[in-house]
Parts: sequence; structure tokens; C-alpha cells
Amino acid sequence: MGKLAVQKYFSFMMLIITLMMMIFTIVGLFGGETNPSGNMARALLVYVLPLLIAGNVILLIYWLILRRWHWALMPFITLLCCIPYIGTLYQFGGIDENADKQAGLKIATYNVANFGHEASGFIAQDVLAEMKKQKVDVFCIQEYSSHSGDKNNEESYKEYFPYVAYGCNGHMATFSRYPIKDSAPIEFPASANGAMWIDIDVNGQMFRVYNVHLETAGAHHVYYRANKMEEDGYNVQGNRLMEAIYGSYTVGMIKRAGQANILAMHMRDCKHPVILAGDCVDVPYSFVYNTLKGELSDGFKDCGSGWMHTLRGKTPLRIDYIFHDKNYEGLSYYMKELSYSDHYPVFMKIALK
Repeated sequence: MGKLAVQKYFSFMMLIITLMMMIFTIVGLFGGETNPSGNMARALLVYVLPLLIAGNVILLIYWLILRRWHWALMPFITLLCCIPYIGTLYQFGGIDENADKQAGLKIATYNVANFGHEASGFIAQDVLAEMKKQKVDVFCIQEYSSHSGDKNNEESYKEYFPYVAYGCNGHMATFSRYPIKDSAPIEFPASANGAMWIDIDVNGQMFRVYNVHLETAGAHHVYYRANKMEEDGYNVQGNRLMEAIYGSYTVGMIKRAGQANILAMHMRDCKHPVILAGDCVDVPYSFVYNTLKGELSDGFKDCGSGWMHTLRGKTPLRIDYIFHDKNYEGLSYYMKELSYSDHYPVFMKIALK
């Protein structure tokens, strides 16, 4: 009798866990519709969606093994709701090998991390060689450096990209093989990061390309954030590390949300087809992702293949994107595992009308 009671108690607890997992996952899927400044807890659930999905898979297997079909419905329905989200991370099918043979516009975005601050110029030239190999037409660079040692990167890049525009105090550049008719930087309040746009004439078709680099907030800002919090009168001595990490990430989320709103309003007034590329420092389904994508298409969901991540290291996240006007077909979307930065470059080919 005691054993039966324990089994019933354990099954009841697993049912409660299944229900809570379902609720948190569904709320997380809609967390990207919530501005972090209004509801930080709900917005943060987006960041743990992969863990929540994994938990639902385990619970589904658990209930299926016990043949509790009615309880298995909860994680099963939850996983069905997660299919659109999973599509932002993984796409079935292969890359069209003939994409480069078709007429189109090829975009690349790459946070080059100042080319590693190297003095030889090798990294900058190797990145340029890769852009040539991939037949890139427009190259959006974040954390750009105009010089590598005594070499001027702009001069060597103009050999292949004859047109260039700069933004964000020269730390952002957009190179183009097509004439740049107009351009301007977009500054963000109280931030070293920013964005820029260029209008290009592609054989008579005008496009506006946004190059963005939103607010960066990570572990490398922990001690800076802790000191800043102390200067502002906060006591972080009790748990300096945890308070600093939380402060860095949450402040970064709020600032990125505001920057995304600025860009969304700017794009809303644009009369040309829009392409947005860059380092958004945020994951799919987040408020930033949803705000920037807006009425645009996520290129990876259109024509990507396999597992997509753009951040190197132990946390292979997808935080670099290329979004495009829905009236234009995506032909290919992929990243290359170059080792020159903490990011990978992302490439997309868009068909021209």
C-alpha cells in the first residue's frame, strides 16, 4: 500500500511538472511580443526556450512509456506549438547549389571584431578573399577597423567593392559592388553601438540596406556594469558577480528593445524594398527579433538549411540575421565557420525581379 501511495504521489508531481512546463513554454513563445522594460520575466523566458522544449520532449517520452496517452497530449501539443520557433534554428532540406548561377543580389554580414586587432593585415585580406569566393555584392561589417597595421583596409577592399559608406564613428562599414546613391548613419542614444543605411541601384532596382549592431551586453561587461551600478548608488557587494551579470544582461535587453523600435520606425518610412543585416545580439523570437523582422522575411526560414548558429564558442547562438522584403524570393542562406571573430559571417542570395 505504501509503494502504491508513493507511485501515485510521484505521478501527481510529474503531472504538475508537465503542466508547468507547458505553461512556461507557451508563455515563452509569446515572450517576444513583450517589451523587456514592461515585463522582464516574461521576456527572459524566450532565452530558455530550447531547454523548455527539451523538457517537453523528455516528458512526452515519459508519458508514452507509461502509456498515459491523455497526459502525453500536453507535451505533444506544446511541441506542436513550438514548430515555428524550431524553424528559426533548424531547417530541413539542402542548400540550392545553383543559387549563385541565378540572377540576384548577394548580401553578407559579419562582425569582424576589429579583425582581431592584428598588425599584419592577413585577417582583413582573408575575409575579403572569402567575400570574393562567395560572390558577395553587399558586405555589411560590424566592429570594422579601417587599418590593420600599416595597411588601409578601405583601399584594398575597393578593389572588389568600389563603393563604401560608414556609420557609427567608423566602426561600421557597408561595402557594395553596386552604386550607393545615398547613405546615413543612425545613432542610438547613450550607446557606442549604432546602425546605418545605404540606398543602392541594382541594375535599375533600388534597395535600402540596413547594417545594424545593437547594444552589446555579455559576461565581458560584468565588472564594468558592477562598477557603474555602485556609482549609481546600488549595493552589489553582497553578490557582485550575479548582480553584475543580471544588470548587464537586463539593461542590455532594455536598450536593444529601444534601438529596435528606432529602426522599425525608420524602416516604416522607407519607400524602397528593405534588407536588414547585422549583429542584433538577440535570439530568435525575442522582442528585438520580432520588432526588426516586422513585415520582413527571415532569410533562414525562407531558404536556409540545417542548424543555424552565428556565435562561436560554447554558446552557439543565432544572433546575426538577414531579413528581406517579402516580395523578393530567397535563393540561399548559410553561414561559414571562419575563425577570425567570435561571430560567423552570414550570407544570403535574393532573387531579382
